[in-house]
Amino acid sequence: MEDFSRIDSITLDEWHVVGSLQELPSAGLHPTILLGERILVGRHENRLGVWRRCSCAGAGNDEIVPGDELRMIERFGYIWTTLGNPTRDLFEIVEFNEPDRNSVVQGVTRISVSAPRAVENFLDMGHFPFVHTGFLGEEPHTEVKPYKVNVYSEPPEILITECEFYQPQANADSDTGADTEYTYRIPHPFCAVLYKTGSTIAERRDVIALFGQPVDEDCVLVHIVICLATEINDLPAMRKFHQTILGQDKPILENQVPKRLPLDSRSEVPIRADAASAAYRRWLKERGLRYGVVIGSHSQAM
Repeated sequence: MEDFSRIDSITLDEWHVVGSLQELPSAGLHPTILLGERILVGRHENRLGVWRRCSCAGAGNDEIVPGDELRMIERFGYIWTTLGNPTRDLFEIVEFNEPDRNSVVQGVTRISVSAPRAVENFLDMGHFPFVHTGFLGEEPHTEVKPYKVNVYSEPPEILITECEFYQPQANADSDTGADTEYTYRIPHPFCAVLYKTGSTIAERRDVIALFGQPVDEDCVLVHIVICLATEINDLPAMRKFHQTILGQDKPILENQVPKRLPLDSRSEVPIRADAASAAYRRWLKERGLRYGVVIGSHSQAM
């Protein structure tokens, strides 16, 4: 069993995504890793659940630890579990409860950085013209306009509003450029939700959620799901679009040094466009999170 003494209570007692219901096999157990712990997700004795994986000599890859079933929540089309003792329910995204919406699981991507690094990248509009050229941005439209950041204590989350950025192709159905309005929400240390214009219904926004599964401190499985207020015209094109975006991010993220997110304000020099990132780092530090981050400007990764 994993030694959890090195994991902070914020991380250990949180709910974490461990798999998509859509992508699980119809029978049997799927092995995965959460916070360094090998677990099994799936159906055992005709019942959906999450179990610790047996590490005893001679055990197979799908043998559970008898009597050691983990707590589980089904939400947003995913399975969530915990290795600790959560004091609160998993956050909600109300759009997923709207019956006329269409949800699309975009799959999972393994990225060799910490979960906080992946979340911070998701918040960064400044890289759109340079990393996602022709899709989410293009030169000379490189300015990140001022936006607002609000941090809440109960429930603990960050809301980033009034974001606006020119995008030549904001989504798979776009064929012309437009100014796109964004709202970001961070309701979980390793998850972020984006609400963006682009729907043909003016008063409703499309929702893109990033759920980070921390495999260990230097590796994350990024689960992406989209919740649309409109019909899906071309599902393969939509999946290709979002896989292309994440594929462009992956090598950039994996070349960042250090792989864990620095929380000391002196370690990297922020600019006005980095207000969301700066707030996210302060939020993690003030909450006492230590998993997947670097504390102090001269600290070494744990």
